[in-house]
Amino acid sequence: MDIGRMVDEYLAGVEAADPARLIALFAEGGIVESPLYGTMPAAEFYPMLFADTASSVLTLRATMTGTVEDRAVVSFWFDFDWTLSNGEPAPFTVVDVAELDNKGLIERLHIIYDTAPIREAFRSAHGGAA
Repeated sequence: MDIGRMVDEYLAGVEAADPARLIALFAEGGIVESPLYGTMPAAEFYPMLFADTASSVLTLRATMTGTVEDRAVVSFWFDFDWTLSNGEPAPFTVVDVAELDNKGLIERLHIIYDTAPIREAFRSAHGGAA
């Protein structure tokens, strides 16, 4: 898959809260590492994220590509205007780093952002837990 198309499809899938659309971008057994949710299979992460989401608008800032151990790595930097399921806004800026397999599917996605500005809103949406 073309890198630009993959990033566009990923961002559109998050905005649409469509786990199947996102999971289709991952290799079988693909993993997501999230600062709020921890490390888990993509098939578990996206339904959990969308259960906590009332709406989201994503704005791409930049896409960067590289390699590690002869494998493609794609990083995409974007603004995530997230509204939690309880209606509380929790916007942040994030960089997702995707390690791709030889078919261009995501094997591992590292989500990188500072949770400090949104952690209280996230706790509140979870009844004080998290």
